[in-house]
Amino acid sequence: MPISLFQVDAFAEQPFRGNPAAVCLLPDSRPDSWMQDVAREMNLSETAFVEKRADGFGLRWFTPATEVDLCGHATLASAHILWEAGLLAANDTACFHTKSGLLTVRRSGEAMEMDFPALPAQPATAPAGLEEALGAQLGTVVKSRFDYLAEVESEAVVRGLKPNFHALRGVQTRGVTVTARGSGRYDFVSRFFAPAVGIDEDPVTGSAHCRLGPYWKEKLGRNDLLAYQASARGGEVRVRVAGERVFLGGKAITVLRGELV
Repeated sequence: MPISLFQVDAFAEQPFRGNPAAVCLLPDSRPDSWMQDVAREMNLSETAFVEKRADGFGLRWFTPATEVDLCGHATLASAHILWEAGLLAANDTACFHTKSGLLTVRRSGEAMEMDFPALPAQPATAPAGLEEALGAQLGTVVKSRFDYLAEVESEAVVRGLKPNFHALRGVQTRGVTVTARGSGRYDFVSRFFAPAVGIDEDPVTGSAHCRLGPYWKEKLGRNDLLAYQASARGGEVRVRVAGERVFLGGKAITVLRGELV
């Protein structure tokens, strides 16, 4: 029986921007090894696997190399497909059961807003080799549940980074977010690198904003923030911090529909 498969550009207002994710709608459970093979075949930063449940949907995320516990852009892409395919009514909330607990997504006009757990970070010392691999002088460094976050001097430094990915692959961390205060319409900008899990640079990373939101809330004294992830594709993320939750807003566009046979 063919399985519906989609490619969606998340955190994008036009095709070929934002972060592409594959979304696979499963008619029944599949082995982990099969899902990993599909993710490797798709060769995108994330492939999401969605399975209908009585109380919502099961959702899992795989990079080409491994399963991850939390992914924002592939969650946004999955919700987008459920509404677009008519599996959810326009006013329904998408409820996903994941390794990071229950995650919900609601429509907000033309955009969507995800309810995610905040990932507060603790002061840390940069792991050996990180500064050299990034090729930039790091200021404040903190560590959250998954990754390191490092602030640099300016937006120009963030945009100009040319990491040594071979060296970065040897640093003891899943990934690192580099950030700075925005110099224009954005409150802050960032880039995210995770070669250890098969992603040299992720175009727009929802989970990274679960720690960027609380970090910049404390620095700027505001709960509502407008962010930009300054990868080559680039993407805008609206961030709202509410206690232990972070609400991430953005749009998505389907660019491919097909079937696995």
